Amino acid sequence: MQDRVVLNDVAHWVVDRRTEPIPVRPGRVTPLPEVTRLGLGIRSTWAALRDRLLPTSFPTDHPRYLAFVGGAPTPAAIIADVALSAAAVYGGSELEAGDVVAAERAAMRWLCDIFGYPESAHGVFVSGGSLANLSALVAARHGWVAQESAIPKVIVASASAHSSIQAAAAIMGCTVVQAGRVDRPLGGDELMDVLDTLDDRDVVAVVANAGATNTGAVDALDEIADCCEVLGIWLHVDAAYGGAALLVPGQRHTFDGIARADSITIDPHKWLFTPFDCAAVLYRDPVHARAAHRQSAAYLDAVLDFDNPSDYAAHLTRRARGLPMWFSLVANGTDAYAAAVERCIDVAAYAAKEIDAAAHLDVVTDPCLSVVLFRRHGWNAQDYARWSAAAQARGLALVTPTTFDDETVLRLCFVNPLTSVDDVDLVLDSLWSDARD
Repeated sequence: MQDRVVLNDVAHWVVDRRTEPIPVRPGRVTPLPEVTRLGLGIRSTWAALRDRLLPTSFPTDHPRYLAFVGGAPTPAAIIADVALSAAAVYGGSELEAGDVVAAERAAMRWLCDIFGYPESAHGVFVSGGSLANLSALVAARHGWVAQESAIPKVIVASASAHSSIQAAAAIMGCTVVQAGRVDRPLGGDELMDVLDTLDDRDVVAVVANAGATNTGAVDALDEIADCCEVLGIWLHVDAAYGGAALLVPGQRHTFDGIARADSITIDPHKWLFTPFDCAAVLYRDPVHARAAHRQSAAYLDAVLDFDNPSDYAAHLTRRARGLPMWFSLVANGTDAYAAAVERCIDVAAYAAKEIDAAAHLDVVTDPCLSVVLFRRHGWNAQDYARWSAAAQARGLALVTPTTFDDETVLRLCFVNPLTSVDDVDLVLDSLWSDARD
């Protein structure tokens, strides 16, 4: 009986959470409810979670969560996510997940179409960009393993590559050689300057950016694809954040050449309005990925005749993470997704314009996609950190410092279509107030 009462309360709370202003009381709860032999009961524990723990977070769908690359899931995606947990769906195999796998495939097909991949392309939804990047690089290396050749040990990556590339290399026993300059788009000539110093047979893959995390910059993908094609090197493009901008017709030219990549990472939980955690790794030729990742054992014989999601990444057990995205796409339509992404880009442009017009602020580099980097005159790293902590503590905004050309600056990243120009004004006005104080 208590379970039913609490489940009803949770349902009402979810509705209120989506329809009322988001309460933010950043801070830590001390002490947490303790784990005991007899337990507190579900009602008391739910009350502690609802009233004490959750309000201390700064939720990523807050309109002034402008740090990192957050995410703002649609109500439709949240409904599917809740139902998925309640239905206890195991998403690793078609045998167990049934048509949930078909829905994930439909969402994956939509992603492949965005990038211009052929009908034969395929992929899988994973927990995050880190696992997606690792899985793609393992697939890239597998061809050498299958040929019983000397296993390549070098990953050549844009100097602005996400930190997960270094992490993946460490897991794989590889080293990363950087090409180009940090926080600048990588070009073909810069890449060739590096590749010319290496033995092609020792290169696992080249990793390019389609929306660098720090700046939003997109590498010269067509030039990079030319280099990789000539040398027969696998090209992986990390579009975890920026790939969503392909939905905006005016942005598509920025990504010319991305369809030539052998693999692509994109995170729907970033700019495609899906709940955490949902990333995707896409393969132009999925045969290589399946050969690299499919696990074999007697207890898996029952699923061998199926094309299973677990076969395309470094995992076996998995949540059917693509279902909420599919549900939201069907419910809202793809035009709504394109319009939402474009709104974020428009608000970023507004922010850049207002910063340029402010006497005490400067944009430090041309804005890319929906990222704006700027400085406040006269501030050092401690000033930025102090202002950021104060803004978070009073629930105004989550905006964190970063560095650009070795200078500490502020960074705004717009991936929530509910973020308005009024929200931008509130943040910038707080910097003006601080300037007068």
